[in-house]
Amino acid sequence: MTAATLTHTAALTRLGHALSDATRARTLLALRDGPAYPSDLAEALGVSRQVMSNQLACLRGCGLVDATPEGRRTAYRLADENLAPALAELLRVALVVEPDCCADSGCRCA
Repeated sequence: MTAATLTHTAALTRLGHALSDATRARTLLALRDGPAYPSDLAEALGVSRQVMSNQLACLRGCGLVDATPEGRRTAYRLADENLAPALAELLRVALVVEPDCCADSGCRCA
């Protein structure tokens, strides 16, 4: 396996982890439109500020979002300009899935 393959695999694994949670996925989709503040994201997505803070910390740790202090607030944005079009392309994918597959933490797809 080449170094590039390992790098690509790690990036896809992090993206997959981020997208495995509905709130994180919705946050990434919201940030496609541009930078946002945690309180605004929390309100728009209908979650508490604490939940949003935790999800943004996860997305930062995965390298998918950047935080920029702006006075007393912090704006969050997608970390790479290629992420917004990549997410748009993923939204175009049509999947046919088993109704009970992945309904809980134990995936039964295999």
